[in-house]
Amino acid sequence: MAANAAALAPPRRPPRVLPGFGLGMGITLFWLGLIVLVPLAGVFLRAAGLGVDGIWRIWSEPRVLSALRLSFGTAFAAAAFNTLMGTWVAWVFVRYRFPGRRLFDALIDLPFALPTAVAGIALTALYGGQGWVGRWLEPLGLKIAYTPLGIVVALVFVGLPFVVRIVQPVLAEAEPELEEAAATLGASRWQTLARVVVPALWPAMLTGFALAFARGVGEYGSVIFIAGNLPNATEIAPLLITTRLEEFDYAGATAIAAAMLLLSFALLLLVNIVQGRLQRRGAR
Repeated sequence: MAANAAALAPPRRPPRVLPGFGLGMGITLFWLGLIVLVPLAGVFLRAAGLGVDGIWRIWSEPRVLSALRLSFGTAFAAAAFNTLMGTWVAWVFVRYRFPGRRLFDALIDLPFALPTAVAGIALTALYGGQGWVGRWLEPLGLKIAYTPLGIVVALVFVGLPFVVRIVQPVLAEAEPELEEAAATLGASRWQTLARVVVPALWPAMLTGFALAFARGVGEYGSVIFIAGNLPNATEIAPLLITTRLEEFDYAGATAIAAAMLLLSFALLLLVNIVQGRLQRRGAR
């Protein structure tokens, strides 16, 4: 009888190391609100003081539109390039063994620790008209420094580690036997890549893209030295916000910041939705 009662009793839950759901959720929401939501709400409240007409007037200024297009366009281009090349670099680090691999692997993290202003100065010295690379490229008609292309180069530099470090562990856990099985069944290298490797990496690649894109949109230090900072040409949105603050136009600065927040949130939400659908499709 006692044995039957013990068998019918609900299984005991293992003890939790962290607090229960209620306390854990309360701490999470409090900390998230204090660190993230309250500052963001302050931006929108300050911008709301302009009214709808005032906010729209600032958002529709040609200089503001140009800065937003440049920031988001270059960030998107750099993130897309990093998604491709970062996956390639992660593949080489995971699948091959070669002299100096640990050294090169450690160098990937250098943009995380390097001050962005130092990176901007170094890139400008390298790709400027008198730089080691720029002096050879400019006579060929390829100008990098003080152009949107220079901004993309700077954002590629600071965003590459995000993609590599996201994709690398996924590749390390992947089973090479699947690729060998595909080759055994007669699949070519491109078919194996398209039907076996890439579908397994898509969620990680999209996550790396989102992180690199988010970093690129808000990047400041490494860009202002190589951009040229010409209004309506090479002026990024973060620099325009700083300029408005220096002019004591706090409402205008917060209105531009609010536009960046809304656009960034919309794009990142879209990436997360696509990533979730890919994960559900892969789980079927």
